[in-house]
Amino acid sequence: MGNCFGTAKKSAAEIAPSELIKSPPVIKLYGPPNSFATSHIRLALLYKPVTLHFVPSDTHPNPTLIYKSDVVSGSVEDILRYLDAKFPDPPLSVTNNTASSIWGWCGETTPLVVWVVVLQHRSINWHLERMVKWAEDMAARGGNARGDPSMGSPRMEVKKFGKSYSQLLQVMLEHAQMEETVLFQILESADRGLCKSANEEHGRHLPIMNGIKEEIKTIGVMNVGSPDYQEALVNLTSRLKRLKENCRKHFEEEERELLPLMEATELNKPQQEKVLQQSLDVMRETHSHLFRFFMEGLRPHDAMHYFDLIKRYCDNVRVSLMLHMMVD
Repeated sequence: MGNCFGTAKKSAAEIAPSELIKSPPVIKLYGPPNSFATSHIRLALLYKPVTLHFVPSDTHPNPTLIYKSDVVSGSVEDILRYLDAKFPDPPLSVTNNTASSIWGWCGETTPLVVWVVVLQHRSINWHLERMVKWAEDMAARGGNARGDPSMGSPRMEVKKFGKSYSQLLQVMLEHAQMEETVLFQILESADRGLCKSANEEHGRHLPIMNGIKEEIKTIGVMNVGSPDYQEALVNLTSRLKRLKENCRKHFEEEERELLPLMEATELNKPQQEKVLQQSLDVMRETHSHLFRFFMEGLRPHDAMHYFDLIKRYCDNVRVSLMLHMMVD
C-alpha cells in the first residue's frame, strides 16, 4: 500500500534470520460489524504492526479489543489511547503543538478547513513523488525488463500507471475546485483580489496535468521497447517531475501566504462546520470511491487526524461510507 498502511516490505536480502521467525502480534476485535465505532478502530489498526482478527458480534454493544491478557472496552478514544501505548510506532495521535511546530502558525484558533487543506497537500505531494519514482523505474527498464511481477507485462504496467495517475488527477482537480469555490471565496470576501495569483497558478497547472494523461494513453499503444517508446517514457518522467515541483512550490506559497490569513476571518463553529461540508460536497469522488487512494498518501497520524476532522463535523452517513471503503 502507500506510506500509511504499515511499513514497506523488505527484500529477502534485507531480512535478518531472526526476523524470519517473527510474526506480527495478533489482536482480536469484537463488535457490531456495522458500528461506526467498530469501523473506526479497524481503520486505526490498519496503521499498526499487528494482525487483526475481527469477530463480528452483536453481543458486544461496544467494541472490545483483546491482546494477550488485556481486555479493553470503552470509547473509541480509550481504545486508540491503549493502542498507542502498546504499539507506539507509528503514533496515531497528533496534537496542536506538534502541528504548530511543523507548520509554524497552526494552533487551536486555526480554522478547521486549513488543517484539511494542508493534509490534502501532503497526500497529493506524496502521490506525485510516487508517480515520478514509478515513471523513472519504467524509463530505466524501457520495456526490456519487467518490474514488480504484480504489475504484469510492460503494457499492463502502463495501464495500471495510467489508472493511478487518473485517480490522482481527479483528486487534484477536486482539490483545486474546492479551494477556488470554498476557501478562496471566504478570503476574497474579506479582501478582493487576494487569491488572484493562486487561481492563475491553478490555470497554468491544468494543461500540464491533462497533457500527462494523454501522453500515458499514447505510450499505452506504442511498441514496447522501441526507441520511440523509450523516449516517450523519458519525456513522461520529465513532465511529471515538472508537475511535482510546480505543485510543491504552489502548495508552499499557499501555506505561507494565504492559509494563515484564514484565522482573520474568525469563522465560528457553525460556520466552520458548514465550510467543511461544502468542501466534501465539492470533493465528492475524493471522499467516496477514491478515499482509500487519498488516505494512502498520508502518514498514520495525519490520516487519523484527517479522518477525525471530517467525522466530527460532517454528515454521519457519508463518513460511515468512507469508513467501510477503508476497512471492508
